[in-house]
Amino acid sequence: MHCEPTSIPPADEIDAAAILEKYAFERDRRKRPDAQTQYVSPQGKFAEISDADMHMPPIEREPISEDLNVLVLGGGFSGVLMGYYLNQAGIDDFRVVDHAGDFGGCWYWNRYPGVECDNVSYVYLPLLEEMGFMPSKKFSPGYEIREYIQSIARKAGLYESALMHTKVTEMRWDDSIDRWRVSTNRGDELRPRFITFTHAPANKPKLPNVPGLNSFKGEIFHSSRWDYEYTGGNQKDPKLDKLADKRVAVLGTGASAVQIIPYLGQYAKQVYVIQRTPSSVDARDNRDTDPEWVKSLEPGWHQEMMVNFQNALWTGLDRDEPDLICDIWTEINRNIRHEREKAGWPELGIEDLLALRDEHDHRTMERLRRRVDEIVEDKDTAERLKPYYRFLCKRPCSNDNYYPAFNKPNVELIDVSDTRGVEGLTENGFLHQGKEYEVDCIILASGYEQTSALHKRWSFDVIEGRGGKSLFDHWGDSYKTLHGMSTHGFPNKFFIGFVQGGVHASTTETFRRQAEHIAYIISTAMERGIKMMELTKEGEENWVAHHRATELDVETFAKACTPGYYNSEGGDEFRYFLGDSYGPGPYAFWDKLAEWREEGELAGFDLKY
Repeated sequence: MHCEPTSIPPADEIDAAAILEKYAFERDRRKRPDAQTQYVSPQGKFAEISDADMHMPPIEREPISEDLNVLVLGGGFSGVLMGYYLNQAGIDDFRVVDHAGDFGGCWYWNRYPGVECDNVSYVYLPLLEEMGFMPSKKFSPGYEIREYIQSIARKAGLYESALMHTKVTEMRWDDSIDRWRVSTNRGDELRPRFITFTHAPANKPKLPNVPGLNSFKGEIFHSSRWDYEYTGGNQKDPKLDKLADKRVAVLGTGASAVQIIPYLGQYAKQVYVIQRTPSSVDARDNRDTDPEWVKSLEPGWHQEMMVNFQNALWTGLDRDEPDLICDIWTEINRNIRHEREKAGWPELGIEDLLALRDEHDHRTMERLRRRVDEIVEDKDTAERLKPYYRFLCKRPCSNDNYYPAFNKPNVELIDVSDTRGVEGLTENGFLHQGKEYEVDCIILASGYEQTSALHKRWSFDVIEGRGGKSLFDHWGDSYKTLHGMSTHGFPNKFFIGFVQGGVHASTTETFRRQAEHIAYIISTAMERGIKMMELTKEGEENWVAHHRATELDVETFAKACTPGYYNSEGGDEFRYFLGDSYGPGPYAFWDKLAEWREEGELAGFDLKY
């Protein structure tokens, strides 16, 4: 499975200086001084909506008080992978805790019409060979992903001990017992020896901090809490027939909205699409998985595709390495490889390669802008839908029905870039340029707490390590870790995420590798009778120094982008979405982890037996 290069505008049609000037203009007119604070966490009635589980009613149970070996916080991909590798390591005295009613993480909550993964399924879904599973399509529907996560949980035996509909409220280290004390909203007191923290970034919705947010009298909900009782249909059959007489506003045009809007345009009486910054939207061309291709696969194919995805997105493709992924994420390096092949593979220095990458960035984004003109009939609407920023400033999208939706008479684009967002909500609708637009329903496709303060993302305020020190204070100015997975002053506690470690093009491969490594640490500690292991201050400082010496400069790139969650909404206090990933790349990082494990000394930790 490989693909041909795409047809992009020739280099002599690109005025790079003019494009960069246009990019800066579009960025500056959207920047807001409130940056991250233009969004708020769900409060009041929205907090109830956010916390309520419309998919599965909570089961009443008695509070639990117990000692256990491991507590896994989070039941999405990272938590399930953590449980899988704990099970593989022979550890069975552990629980997974999640406030959802079942495993699935963001795929449990996000059931809006059209939800699919944006990365190719064959590299997004982990453990395909181990599970003997093959996705049904190139881009899996959300329900298939959720069901797959649950199948991993069943194989790893996670259901028997899981605490669902359970939210951790605080955790404190207790030196007297060398354990954590964890409280929950169900009255539990859990005393795990080890904690693994697996909260992913796309679980907690955020809301626009607009005037009148609580004043609207009609139906209002976040896209991740889709109300099919109101709209009609369901995730597997999103026939939104109850919207036939409804006027609907969608606030946001990111990845979720791109998938939702075609369905609203098909069923609703009137749709207002409120856009600050357009997404780049390529053709999707989703298709069923080819059974002949599946038959041709040899053992090890999955990791081969993982390596290929990383190279095709970031590192670059060698002459003997075709693009196996074949989507918008890998287009630039696919085209660069083709161009170098045509030229006989000339030797290029790093500066030449970077210049070639810049050129192809401009040509690819121009192709995407011209695609808008080819599809959208109204020229003014088409111009407002064009993405004027560099590739990966915002999450690349693909959808065959998004742009055609704007040719429908019932779909209207409301461009709020000049006012840097919607002016406010009223009892009956929303305000734009002093005009009230009356609607029956507002859908907040406003994203998630991706780069906001940690306590907002994690939903509880108390994480106290030794001496009562708060993790939020410890990480106040910057992350401080070993390998991104442990931190000084917080014994027996491990993290899965995007901090100071190797971040793969496939986020789930990042999670899988971390889970495998943490399971090794915990199982080794248990085999050796270690009660407490704490990262030393020196170990923390050494890794932070090494990480900073090797990290890439992403700040310059990100600050040139239009505001969004990738760049902390353009704020001065910059924190990149991927959280200081390891400069030499994920495979170099994983080689370092393998060396660390082979040494067998649990280097960097103080150990108590």
